[in-house]
Amino acid sequence: MSDLTRLANSPLASVQPAGWQPNSWQPSSWQPSSWQSFPATQQPKYSDAAQLLRVVGSLSRLPPLVVSWEIEALRAKLAKAQRGEQFLLQGGDCAESFEDCESDKIAQRLKILLQMSLVLLQGLKKPIIRVGRFAGQYAKPRSSDTETRDGITLPCYRGDNVNRPEFNAVARDPDPELLLRGYERSSLTLNFVRALIDGGFADLHHPEYWDLSFLRHAKLRESYQKIVDSIAESLEFFESMSGERVHAATRGDFYTSHEGLHLLSEQAQTRYIERQQRWYNLSTHMPWIGMRTANIDGAHIEYFRGIANPIGVKIGAAMGADWLRSLVTVLNPNEEPGRLTLIHRFGVTEIEQRLPAMLKAVNDTGAPVLWVCDPMHGNTETTNSGIKTRRFDNILGEVEAAFQIHEAHGSRLGGVHIELTGEDVTECIGGARGLAEVDLSRAYKSAVDPRLNAEQALELAMLIARRAGTTRRSSSVD
Repeated sequence: MSDLTRLANSPLASVQPAGWQPNSWQPSSWQPSSWQSFPATQQPKYSDAAQLLRVVGSLSRLPPLVVSWEIEALRAKLAKAQRGEQFLLQGGDCAESFEDCESDKIAQRLKILLQMSLVLLQGLKKPIIRVGRFAGQYAKPRSSDTETRDGITLPCYRGDNVNRPEFNAVARDPDPELLLRGYERSSLTLNFVRALIDGGFADLHHPEYWDLSFLRHAKLRESYQKIVDSIAESLEFFESMSGERVHAATRGDFYTSHEGLHLLSEQAQTRYIERQQRWYNLSTHMPWIGMRTANIDGAHIEYFRGIANPIGVKIGAAMGADWLRSLVTVLNPNEEPGRLTLIHRFGVTEIEQRLPAMLKAVNDTGAPVLWVCDPMHGNTETTNSGIKTRRFDNILGEVEAAFQIHEAHGSRLGGVHIELTGEDVTECIGGARGLAEVDLSRAYKSAVDPRLNAEQALELAMLIARRAGTTRRSSSVD
């Protein structure tokens, strides 16, 4: 009997709650286990189905990590971003590791997102929605189920939620217990982030909390300090005139996201909220679907179509217009604002050719979506020495091209999706410090994909903000 068959015949196969009635949004034929009847890709192969069943049962009884009113608040903000009133900044590690669940590293990741949002706020002149790729980004899709080294073939590393990176049979065997370890670390991370924010870490009146010790490029430091001073002066002026403190500047909302890849764990944290009359994935605010699992007839689409969270879908060169139209129709049949975010990731050499057709395909549906640019995944390359990297100029180039293409086609780019870290790593080439290929091995820490370091991430935000300011001034002159 397969893992999925055992689960489908177990108490974990969800039934509709007593008194449940489908509303106009929720599909009546859906339940959290419906995906088990569809082809499921990128799922690990566990050797002990009984242990898997016990672990997923335990996970389903643990408290949720987020609550429905936080999810609904994020949906409302994303709807505003669709209308051009806000801007989404989504960023964090390509894949979190259990070892990095440390207070300093969590604070560093949060700090760089806050610094980037401050820069974008000043440049775009609109509120920034901050969504972290953490507190749950512990599983990653892979291009192959196995990896071969020196004639030995083992299961590939699929993230700390599934197995371990060391290349030996014990480490690479998928371990169900890791799902519980991932839940625990997600909870610890989210709890610490909330404590920091509630304690004033995100207060715009005190950006001195966000020290710039990582910045080695003097011009970046000076530019950032000017932005901080400008915002501080604006707040001081407004508050002195009104006699009131700007509440929105004292506490910044923060949301989490991860790729909803491991369907058994996602199902285990899916709950029916009576007052909302909806099912929610309460392991995160905003789960997304990757390119490798976006098959319209697949298990991931079946699962995602039934949860009420705002969801993202990665869009790449392999996806055709008909496929995209079908995804929009299935995932947002009632055209609900704030429901669907499309994250395009073409690469700087492909975006001009590919994006316009995608914009037209979605426009033809008439459905509201939030368009976001992921300039990371389409620009991955491998050096002659076999190291995966990305070039800062290509990352920036794709973002700039995205703004231009959206504007030229009457669309709107409403956000960016960045893989980054608050650490001083050397994984991406370029930036103000001029990192070169020879620097990569000096501080390359990612187990999966290369990330922008804190300095490169802040520089990217400054250049995006500068472009927005230039465009705004040009429009006012015209």
